[in-house]
Amino acid sequence: MYGLVNKAIQDMVCSRFDEKIWEEIKQKAEIEVDVFIRMEAYPDDITHRLVKAASAVLNLSPQAVMQAFGEYWVQYTAQEGYGELMDMSGDNLVEFLENLDNLHARVGISFPKLQPPSFECTDTEEETLSLHYRSNREGLAPMVIGLVKGLGTRFDTEVDITQTQSREEGAEHDEFLVKYKPQ
Repeated sequence: MYGLVNKAIQDMVCSRFDEKIWEEIKQKAEIEVDVFIRMEAYPDDITHRLVKAASAVLNLSPQAVMQAFGEYWVQYTAQEGYGELMDMSGDNLVEFLENLDNLHARVGISFPKLQPPSFECTDTEEETLSLHYRSNREGLAPMVIGLVKGLGTRFDTEVDITQTQSREEGAEHDEFLVKYKPQ
């Protein structure tokens, strides 16, 4: 994963807790990197170790850490220079979700080693849709839940998301039922 992801984890921990907690997490994860360079690719293992260590230090499940990170990621990327790109990807939650693959394609221009997931919306109704998530990375479904909740905040939309199908339980891909209600 790119340094931008690891830097966001650092910023989330430091903003919600403090620098000492971040240093404890880094030490527990056996990470010796002092500064994550946003545009540099790092092994996925570093991110997984950070999440596992954050889980232990903060006394939260890894899923809770990933979900919180997903919510944080939405605001973080908007503040870190991707806000305009996000603005072009939709004026509401459904438009944005339907344009996620296009957004990742545009981001891929700046991040040539990007291995983005794929998202597909089906069964779209007035206040529900099915979100299909495909990725070659494992264990990120809780982050998707957080991302959708964070997007709900971004678009002032009440969101309830439930995972209905899981790769970890043998499904071909992860699937979520998203219930939404614009405010």
